[in-house]
Amino acid sequence: MKRIGLVGGLGPESTIDYYREIINDFNKRGNEMIYPEIIIYSVNFSEFMIMMKNKEHERLISYFLKKINALASAGADFVALTANTPHVYFESLKQKSDIPLLSIVEATCSEALSRGLKRPGLIGTGFTMNSTFYQDIFSKNGMEIELPQSEDKELINYKLFSEIELGIIMDETRDLLVSIIRKMVKQQNIDSMILGCTELPLILREREYAGISMLDTTRIHVKEIVNYCLKD
Repeated sequence: MKRIGLVGGLGPESTIDYYREIINDFNKRGNEMIYPEIIIYSVNFSEFMIMMKNKEHERLISYFLKKINALASAGADFVALTANTPHVYFESLKQKSDIPLLSIVEATCSEALSRGLKRPGLIGTGFTMNSTFYQDIFSKNGMEIELPQSEDKELINYKLFSEIELGIIMDETRDLLVSIIRKMVKQQNIDSMILGCTELPLILREREYAGISMLDTTRIHVKEIVNYCLKD
């Protein structure tokens, strides 16, 4: 069994969810009381956000590489970033890392392919929705990603950072998110929705909304992490 390394804290609520879901996945596989060794490096969320807003890309790559190397030095056999937004730097980090990294985007793409999906929507932080790292992977596999309208992007980003990232879960915010999904189904003909922020599954807990399936990136990533952990 390989030792798991997690770069967490982006934000803390989803990091807790990752730990819980890894343990749950082991239990579901019949590995009762046999759990993996997990090393978590919980980073400073505020530092990360300041660098993202200032577009300090090289500094951010160096920042995450230091965390990955620290996990490797502590004994991790591989590392996963427990957030979608940092995956904008995934390819650079993968090339420079001494140990394997598991991509949330590639895992989600594989899951979408296995379900026969063609036109997923994507919601997440403004950084994620305004980047192309999801589109770059999905388009290579024949899938077209649809994004919310500009004003809806702003609303989603605001709700994430003012509520959900802080562990504040409100019914009216869930209703707002579902209304945006419903609008995208009607106007953009999406067949699924990528929950492209690992805090979104904390508020959108159902497998389907507005008649389409949710691609829960946390659970998808966790499944990939556990599979790799158990792989010979």
